[in-house]
Amino acid sequence: MTNHIRMKLNHDITTAIWGEVKQIPEYDWAILPWGATEPHNGHLPYCTDMLASAAIGREVAVRLFAEGIRAMVLPGIPLGSQNPGQTDLPFCIHTRQETQKAILRDIVVSLRREGIMRLLIINGHGGNSFKGMIRDLMADYPDYLILQSDWYTVIPRKGYFDSEVDDHAGEQETSVMMHFYPQLVKMEYAGSGLARPFAIDGLNRKVAWHPRNWTRVTDDTGIGDPSASTAEKGRRYAEAVIDRYVGLLKEIVEKGGLYA
Repeated sequence: MTNHIRMKLNHDITTAIWGEVKQIPEYDWAILPWGATEPHNGHLPYCTDMLASAAIGREVAVRLFAEGIRAMVLPGIPLGSQNPGQTDLPFCIHTRQETQKAILRDIVVSLRREGIMRLLIINGHGGNSFKGMIRDLMADYPDYLILQSDWYTVIPRKGYFDSEVDDHAGEQETSVMMHFYPQLVKMEYAGSGLARPFAIDGLNRKVAWHPRNWTRVTDDTGIGDPSASTAEKGRRYAEAVIDRYVGLLKEIVEKGGLYA
């Protein structure tokens, strides 16, 4: 198939049609965006975590196809694990680990049956943790390759963004959303993103971990000031992240595995 036809194909299965998909004899990668459904300060959509992951995944798939690696982005999963206090807010959905694991297992079983043997999860929600799930799935399906990545940690924020405190709906996330979905960002509703720490110093220094009570930590559901956000900052950061993903997935295909 020529590069011209490849680039015209839809690389997102949410909107792709069978007439396009059947042109590809086999796929090298499936990409699974995963997020949550929760408020993101006053200015970002509830499903920001999934939307940002999906946008990055689509760009990765397009770039991979241009380099001869066949990838398809799966429908994003907007189901995440939430902190206490978050679920007191309207339409914030908490999804249990066992629910997430069941969804991931069904996806892996379906893809494996179809001969699609490599999966990258692009996660956008800090409350999600896939490591235990992946270990369990690899025990059951040792021939299946699953990678997981939090897109917002792939590249350090320094050099791209100004804010030192940036955890949720702050400058980083807002800038990336401005780049991919400017029509969905409503900065006139943005709060300051000011966060209150624990009263216990050892918890702030991460001697131990405890989930933050969201309604005690923040007044506007954000942690991090979004006021310095720009689409250009989001573009620069997203492109650096996409470059890393493309390089990783391409190298794995070309080397045929993870080990020498």
